[in-house]
Amino acid sequence: MANSEEIVADKSPNSAKDNDSSNGVFPMQKASFNKDTFKSLIRLLKYSSSFKGQFIIVIIMVALSTVSGVAATYMIKEMFTAILGVRDGLFEISRFITALISIIAIYFSGTMAQFVYTQCLANIAPGIMRKLRDDMFIHMQKLPVDYYAKHQHGELMSLYSNDTEAVREMLSQSIPQYLSAIFTLTGAMIMLFVLSWQLALIVLGMLFVMIAAVILLGKFSGKQFVAQQRFLGDANAFIEEYITGARVVKVFSREDIVSSEFAVRNEELRKASYKANGCANITMPVLNNLAYFTYTLVALVGALLTMNGTFGATANGIAIMAVFLPAARQFTMPLGNVAQQMNAILMASAGAERIFKLLDETVEVDNGYVTLVNVNYNENGSLTESETITGQWAWKHPHGDGTLTYTPLSGDVRFFDVDFSYVPEKPVLRGISLFAKPGQKIAFVGSTGAGKTTITNLINRFYDIEDGKIRYDNININKIHKDSLRRSLGVVLQDTNLFTDTVLENIRYGRLEATDEECYAAAKLAGADDFILTLSKGYSTVLTGGGAKLSQGQRQLLSIARAAVANPPVLILDEATSSVDTHTEKLIEKGMDSLMKGRTVFVIAHRLSTVRNADAIVVLEQGRIVERGTHNELLEQKGRYYNLYTGAFELE
Repeated sequence: MANSEEIVADKSPNSAKDNDSSNGVFPMQKASFNKDTFKSLIRLLKYSSSFKGQFIIVIIMVALSTVSGVAATYMIKEMFTAILGVRDGLFEISRFITALISIIAIYFSGTMAQFVYTQCLANIAPGIMRKLRDDMFIHMQKLPVDYYAKHQHGELMSLYSNDTEAVREMLSQSIPQYLSAIFTLTGAMIMLFVLSWQLALIVLGMLFVMIAAVILLGKFSGKQFVAQQRFLGDANAFIEEYITGARVVKVFSREDIVSSEFAVRNEELRKASYKANGCANITMPVLNNLAYFTYTLVALVGALLTMNGTFGATANGIAIMAVFLPAARQFTMPLGNVAQQMNAILMASAGAERIFKLLDETVEVDNGYVTLVNVNYNENGSLTESETITGQWAWKHPHGDGTLTYTPLSGDVRFFDVDFSYVPEKPVLRGISLFAKPGQKIAFVGSTGAGKTTITNLINRFYDIEDGKIRYDNININKIHKDSLRRSLGVVLQDTNLFTDTVLENIRYGRLEATDEECYAAAKLAGADDFILTLSKGYSTVLTGGGAKLSQGQRQLLSIARAAVANPPVLILDEATSSVDTHTEKLIEKGMDSLMKGRTVFVIAHRLSTVRNADAIVVLEQGRIVERGTHNELLEQKGRYYNLYTGAFELE
């Protein structure tokens, strides 16, 4: 939407100050579990409200699965007791069989519970991610054009890939692991105290040591994982930018330089990944060694307690130890899982913060209440609103007293002393006053950065003016609903965006309710019909890669056809022929001449030869209008336009 003049304005010290990351998009988040982390996680969990029933099932099934594991371990004691004949000194076959059957039943129920909750999670996680991506995409449609001018596309794409994937992994893996850990720790601790409160105290003491180790290591590794996410987004943005500009890179033989620049970013990502994973990889060995130490300590103390008769009969002590040792191991295992998942949760929280930062961006403000409606003309000349498409449009203007007026859409656009700047105290337009009567062709010329594209952006209300007034059909443009305003405008840009779809649907994009016949007529009007029919499937040919297999001129003709099918009363041509050859330019101009008939047209001129037939040529310099007149009038004045024209072309 913005050309070089807007881009220069956007990259200001102020905008840089707002974003303190190296890529200028999202600042690096502070890691570890802080208030913002919990806010993001809680906000994320709110997305699960439509899955409450399934979440309850998950919690119950996770509890059943983990408790069954603890119960099965306890039943092993019954088997040992039966084998060792603790009661009568004989092998108790019935007790053994009962314990064995109980263990099989418990493990089977635990397996079924695990199957149920994994199936639920297989539905919950994608469902939440679908809702989250929908909200992100819908919100992005409401953001102002300025947002896209200030943010790299690759970084925004990273929100939909890396960050959402981190969130998905947390929902599908980390949360179940944490629930399982809570139930396992609770159940195992109860069982340990039932078996031996003395040994249970040793295990509990070592648990606090392990928790301290997890917190300490997690605090450091969390910061590194967040840094890794940031550098990953930076690398993705760089890759996306240079894939898009691959042709330019090759034209100027910059492959080695680009590769070196990427290598720097890739090395930053490697270092961050090394620090993050290196610290995370230490966590499990530390916990394992503490667990082995706990295991050894419990075995030693348990042997002493068995020998001195604390557990009663020696056989009973052996049975207790045979169960207590694996139970103690079972007790420490969840902590290792928690440690592993902590980093995943930190990564997910960092991703969630970035996602919610996008969702919290201020949407485009629209206080307009004047709308564009279809109308019928009555015999007495009055207008009546129509629910059907009539091809006749009017502005529906509600007033404070409850009355409605309908103003015919004619395309009269006027600026009154308009001031505008992208960055405070750096004006781009100053005191702009101009008019375009219905059906007039107004051309803007001037050096790069003079404010040509900015004027057309203000007509579209991509940006709002600071001072002055813009009136459209004698209605203050701020009163017009933006959707209605933009529906009344047709835009043909220098850079044509074609979507992955058929040629016909790309033309229909200008007006989705247009019939096939209307699209064919628009293509013929634009002069695109001839080349379309030479394509393999004609209008049904699917375009990919932004129409990469089409020439620049062919893409531009489709853009003109798209504007033609919209049938707008006002047309904006933003250097539409600046990047094509002379022959193609003539084809495009022929299509545009057909499109411009009867319309108010604003032309941003790259080649002055294309504006000689304009009703008025507006010459801009440093945000001010310095000259206005027809081609011949301005040449006679021998001012700025004369210098521009004679400097580029020989007078005929």
